[in-house]
Amino acid sequence: MSRSKRKNTFTIAFYNVENLFDTVNNPLTADDDFTPKSKRNWNHQKYLHKIKKLTSVVSQIGSNQSAYPPIIVGLAEVENAKVVKDLIRHKNLSKYNYSYVHYDSPDERGIDVAFIYNKDFFKVISTNTHSLYLKDSEGEVDYTRDLLVVKGKLNGELVHVLVNHWPSRRDGDEETSLKRIKAAKQAQEVIKNIKLKEKNAKFIIMGDFNDNPISESVNNFLVTDDLYNPMKPLFKKGKGTSTFYKEWHLFDQIIFSRDFFDSSKSRFTFVKADILNKEWLRFYKGKFKNSQFRTYVGPWYQGGYSDHFPVYLTFEKEV
Repeated sequence: MSRSKRKNTFTIAFYNVENLFDTVNNPLTADDDFTPKSKRNWNHQKYLHKIKKLTSVVSQIGSNQSAYPPIIVGLAEVENAKVVKDLIRHKNLSKYNYSYVHYDSPDERGIDVAFIYNKDFFKVISTNTHSLYLKDSEGEVDYTRDLLVVKGKLNGELVHVLVNHWPSRRDGDEETSLKRIKAAKQAQEVIKNIKLKEKNAKFIIMGDFNDNPISESVNNFLVTDDLYNPMKPLFKKGKGTSTFYKEWHLFDQIIFSRDFFDSSKSRFTFVKADILNKEWLRFYKGKFKNSQFRTYVGPWYQGGYSDHFPVYLTFEKEV
């Protein structure tokens, strides 16, 4: 796919890559389903195929908006630093000078968030993580993903990027909603503490929130008056990044400081939000037709991409 040559525009993205595990068993996490001896027979060939698939997606995000792929990408469901390195070193991405930020989190499945960035356009200043302390219905510690915070200069503009993967709805939407509200409060606490040190701090908050833009956790606890969620209008138009019983959800979101609307307050301004949901990212037939072409459906290998579509924002730089 050829890229337009508008070099004054750029994109940023978030992508839940769905269980990007290597094939090596980690005795400290519940990754047994993604090993060669499991029922899924997760092997090196399938792993390399998934890496190829995912990198082809990232390389084509925003291809009609910018001369290059997203200059920063938040990732969810990566097992470790190795799989992130394998992504950015693949021939589909290697020419774009990506580096990465990753920390192992205490998540019991062994999946983390990560952050990749084009070093030509983003300069990392500092990174840290924040653990979310939860309990399950029996009062036991419920380990989940950390919140990743990356401070850096995005095209010369100082920004703080928060990469999230909030607790899932696996045990029911209402039953787990308080966990996601707690995650939202944690993110806001991080933002508040940064603002105490930097009065005019700018933020990009991205992630798989496992809640929609109109959900209480996102709409009431995360998005404050100085933040804008461009995914909300998309959701109200019926768009989504994943389906559940044929209902579209927009759990994958990128939220940002309203200063990015004002060229007098920022070196670049917001243009549009979108979802990469091309036909080749969907099942083309059968009972899952038009839904996300994923790697597995249950234990059955499909050879697809992910059970989520990526989301991205387009910005325009000062010329």
